[in-house]
Amino acid sequence: MKKLLGASALLLASTSLGHAAGELQLFNWGNYTSPELLEKFEKETGIKVTVTDYDSNDTALAKVEAGGHGFDLVVPSANYVPIWVEKGLLTELDRSKLPHFGNIAPQWIDVAWDKGRKYTVPWQWGSTGIAVNTSVYGGDINTSAVFLDVPEELKGKINVVPEMNDVVNLAIWYVGGEPCTEDTEVLKKARDALLAAKPDWLSMDYGATEKLSNNDWAASVNWNGSTMRARLANPAVKYGYPKEGYPLFMDSVGLLADAKNVEEAYKFIDFIMLPENAAMLSAFARYANGITGSEEFMPEDMKTAPEVVTPEEFQASGHFLPTCSPKAQEYMTAIWTELQK
Repeated sequence: MKKLLGASALLLASTSLGHAAGELQLFNWGNYTSPELLEKFEKETGIKVTVTDYDSNDTALAKVEAGGHGFDLVVPSANYVPIWVEKGLLTELDRSKLPHFGNIAPQWIDVAWDKGRKYTVPWQWGSTGIAVNTSVYGGDINTSAVFLDVPEELKGKINVVPEMNDVVNLAIWYVGGEPCTEDTEVLKKARDALLAAKPDWLSMDYGATEKLSNNDWAASVNWNGSTMRARLANPAVKYGYPKEGYPLFMDSVGLLADAKNVEEAYKFIDFIMLPENAAMLSAFARYANGITGSEEFMPEDMKTAPEVVTPEEFQASGHFLPTCSPKAQEYMTAIWTELQK
């Protein structure tokens, strides 16, 4: 996750996709790549990076699977990495070309979605929760009831980011189920909760950082880093951790199987595993990273930020989403399709 559409592609190269030596094509979530980091990388290596934005895991997967995309690197979320691998879209990383691989923090190496980190390295990680302007609503924000049983003060003022896995699973937790369930009774309850709440929503859109900052929205299902950025601009914005259950995510960089600029890609992957460079990514998007030693380079305001340092009472409610079975994915997609009508 994650994840904000709306920023222009960060171009340090021609806007056309190219495969000449000294170029690199990065396919990443919008508003998620530090311009300062790209500038530093180009200065040190001479390699020019073009970043193309996407707005969801499904969008990225469909684009690459269709072929003819021209990208070298992609940044899927944890529960999607196995899908990319199974489809043969990522290539196994050559460790000999990654001298800084050992900087990955131990807890982020033998992860469920990529055992031993054969295909990916960490980009950033965080959570999906509820952002609320507390000058508008003073009630409990640590619950998915904020968007599923919308308080009177927030009716017609709340946004829900159109990210299927996050939103549907928040609803499943809220009604007492578990992510990727195939239990049709639980799924029906989640669907009904979403459909009943939707008339009280203002929108299903991205761009929460700006719209929460500007008071265009009073609340939103949103990601923690984006919410921190909004709070820095608008101190009334607070981040809630739904006690019923909320998703954790880690987005990781993978080398595409049909990448053309392979050597350049390896240089970039290794570059972001240097602690000071990982900290630059975090300083921009305001999410934690998975690189040992980056803490000393992090902005001071992130070291105690409530959006980054999860309060102890809510830590047990956060869970990484598993990779759903085809049947579970089919059920979720059906709910999502009905919700979009």
